[in-house]
Amino acid sequence: MDIEFTMLELEEAMQKSLDFTISDYTSIRTGKANPSMVEGVEIHVNAYGMNMKLRQLANITTPEPRMIVVEPFDFANMKDIERGIRESRLGFNPVTYGKILRLPVPELTQERRKEMVKILKEKSEDGKIRLRGLRRDAVEAVRKAEKASAITEDDLKGAEKTIQDYTDKYIKELEAATTKKEAEVMQV
Repeated sequence: MDIEFTMLELEEAMQKSLDFTISDYTSIRTGKANPSMVEGVEIHVNAYGMNMKLRQLANITTPEPRMIVVEPFDFANMKDIERGIRESRLGFNPVTYGKILRLPVPELTQERRKEMVKILKEKSEDGKIRLRGLRRDAVEAVRKAEKASAITEDDLKGAEKTIQDYTDKYIKELEAATTKKEAEVMQV
């Protein structure tokens, strides 16, 4: 077993996990319009007889800081899209304007901001759990290698320290991103 290869794999997996968690933060409202706020909304489309993500059914843009515009690829899906957005519990009230839907982004109340921070903390904790899971898997891999006499006990101790250092580094980066996003959400 090559410890360097294991460490490279671990670092790459941790970076991907961090990137995923931070990209997941974009779905959290900050009071400013962002297409990712509605991209993942599941919509049952009668024409196709299945559930699809909104981004598969329409162009989503933000022409103004407080407005999201949804332009369906197929105008026949307009009612399904409108219904799906209303039922998504995101707090948007779509307005049909010709062949587009306008979604005014309402001002967040202090109570709603606190709810968003709570959701942010949950997403952050999920990210930390993923990082710790990766740490556990890597430690198990190097311990198996030590038991199989592929590495020495000193190499094992060094590898475990390196794994913990990577974990600490990525958790610290995640906490910094969480703090930054929390500040954006709480900003009036």
